[in-house]
This record gives sequence, structure tokens and C-alpha cells, in this order.
Amino acid sequence: MNSTKSTKSRFETFENLFLRLISKLKTVREGTVMISIIVSSTFLAIVSPHFLTEKNIFSTAIGLSSDGIITIGITLVLISGGIDFSLGSIMSLSSITTAVLFKSGLNIWLACIIGLAVGLLCGLLNGFFIGKVGLSPFITTIAVMGIVRGLAYVITEGSPISIFNAPASFFKIGQGIFFNIPIVVLLFVALTIIFDFVAKKSDLLRKIFYTGSNENAAILTGINTAKVKISVYLLAAFLASFAGIINMARFSVATPSVGLGADVSMRGISAAVIGGASLSGGEGTILGGVLGVILLNIINNGLILLNVPVYWQDFINGIILLIAVTFDFFSHKRKLNR
Repeated sequence: MNSTKSTKSRFETFENLFLRLISKLKTVREGTVMISIIVSSTFLAIVSPHFLTEKNIFSTAIGLSSDGIITIGITLVLISGGIDFSLGSIMSLSSITTAVLFKSGLNIWLACIIGLAVGLLCGLLNGFFIGKVGLSPFITTIAVMGIVRGLAYVITEGSPISIFNAPASFFKIGQGIFFNIPIVVLLFVALTIIFDFVAKKSDLLRKIFYTGSNENAAILTGINTAKVKISVYLLAAFLASFAGIINMARFSVATPSVGLGADVSMRGISAAVIGGASLSGGEGTILGGVLGVILLNIINNGLILLNVPVYWQDFINGIILLIAVTFDFFSHKRKLNR
């Protein structure tokens, strides 16, 4: 009997120590991710002569930019206590709408504005049913994902739409270089700075945090949580639509298969959680999410350079996400036990 109590006591002590360790890591998550980026980059620079080449750095930076833009929106959604699996589909429909309108004779920039408006409409649909009606974010965004993805396939009949005859000024968004830096990377950096700065200075971020931490308490303080939720889903949809248009300018084509279901959202969720956002809501930073994107893309780039089969990349990314979610779970558990 005493032995059983002793074992239980040791287990509880170990669990408490583990929870404290997780909590410490959580408070310095951005620093931890930054160190991981440095360590990963150093290792890959040693084992692969191609890692630090200008071509590879450019390719990696361009590749992570659209994921990074989407992750900014997903981070805000997670902080609010929600989740969004529909962003890949919204990304696809926005670019397809833009391409179809351009092919019909509309000015490319006006077509882009309408494409962004379609994305915002999808975000409003998510926000309305989640914020106003009170439906589950998980179910709602999966349903919207299916609706939007199906609509994209109906419009295109499953075929890509090329826009090779678009003005050169449009293609500069995805293919242009400014002071030896890809414009798409500059756009990503600019959006990160703007959203990180505005988020820290605006009253909206405080409301997003309160809504995600304790919605009932937020309502009692006078916060319109429905409006907050609608706002974050609108922002996330806008950023996904913008990323879709950037990709269209980069590849000169719009396709219904871009973003493939929940894949884009899952990459963004993984990056945000790795960067410190909590699936329980009320925690996270824009910078943390962006650092998470950089780390994931460096790891994936390294796997490619080391000739690791593609299916192993999904496996490794899944392991990384599982570790991050485990950290998040125990950190949240410790908070509840206080």
C-alpha cells in the first residue's frame, strides 16, 4: 500500500515538474523557435552544400511567403479560440474568380478586387455561423471548405485557368525582384510588420485575447464577441485570398486544386501552434506564427536537399505538430490547475 502511494507521489511530482518545464518553454516559445531555426540552418549548412546558395535561399523564402501570409490570419483565429480549415479553398476560389473575370475581359486589378471580395464573403460566412449562430468552428469551416472547394471545381470543371496574357505589372507581384529581394517576400514581411504592430497597438487584439481566454467573461466586460469572431474570420479569409492572388501571379495560372482541402490550413495551424498559439485560445503572437512558418519550411527544404522521400516529409511534419500540441495541452492543463 505504501509502495503504491510512493509510486503515485513520485508520478505526481514528475508530472508537476514536467508541467512547469512546459510552462517555462511556453513563455519563451518565440526564443525557442528562433534557436531551433538557427540550429536547423546551421546543421543543414554543414550537411548540404546547396542550403546556403542564393538559389535555394530565394526558393525557400518565396515558398514560405504565401504560407506565412495565411498563418498570420490563422494565428488570430486561434487566439480568438477558433480554428479555420477553409482557407485553402478560399485561396483557390479567390484566384479562380480573379482569373475568370480577367479572361472575360475585365481589368486584372479590378478582377483582383472582386476576387478579394469573394474571399471576404467566405470569411463572413464562417464568422456569421460561428460568431452569430454559435456553431462549432471545426464543423463550420469544414462545411465551408467543402462548399467553396466544390464551387471552385464547378466554375473551372476541374481545369486550370491560365492568365499568361495578363499585364507584366501584375506578374511582378509574384515574380518581381526589388533590390535583389523577391517582391512576394517583401509583401510577406510588410504584412507581418503591419499586423504585428497594429495587433499590439489596437484594441481589437485585446478583445481577441479576451474572447479566446474566456468568452463569457469577455461578454460580461462588454465585448461583442460575435463581432470579434466575425472580424478574425474576415481577416483570415482576406489574407488567404491575397495569398491566392499572389500565387496566381507567381505561376500564371489559377487552379481549383491549389491549397488542396485543409492542407494549407493545417500548415498554418502547425506553424502557429509551434510559434506559441494555443488551440484552446487566448495565447499566441503574429511573430511566433511567422517564426513557426520559417522553421517548418527550413525543415522541409532540408528534407528535400537530403533526398528524403516526400511521404516522409508529411510524417515528420506530423510528429512536429504532435509535439507542439502536446506542449500546448500540458501548458493549458497547468493553467487550469492554478
